[in-house]
Amino acid sequence: MTHEIPRGSAAIIDVLNERTRQKEVEGWTLEHDDKHVDSSLALAAVCYAIPDEVRRYVRNVNSIVPSDWPRSWRACWWKPKDRRRDLVRAAALLIAEIERLDRAEAE
Repeated sequence: MTHEIPRGSAAIIDVLNERTRQKEVEGWTLEHDDKHVDSSLALAAVCYAIPDEVRRYVRNVNSIVPSDWPRSWRACWWKPKDRRRDLVRAAALLIAEIERLDRAEAE
């Protein structure tokens, strides 16, 4: 079953734009994403999705990051913004993880 994107759904459009930005601006290729077999894409998404007031932090080298931040990721990659922007980023990271799983299953 396929679904149409609701006309004018800014949320869905923003998530797709963020996913494109991750690839085109940040340079996170599909091949790069495929190396994240440690579920780090999903863990990073969780960190961005958890509201700040309930997020637990730990000191990591010289930075403070969420306690669930992927251990294989640099602390400087943690860049929270406002609540909506963080949720858009979380959704795009989840899409990256789902795409990674789909490619792995197809092999």
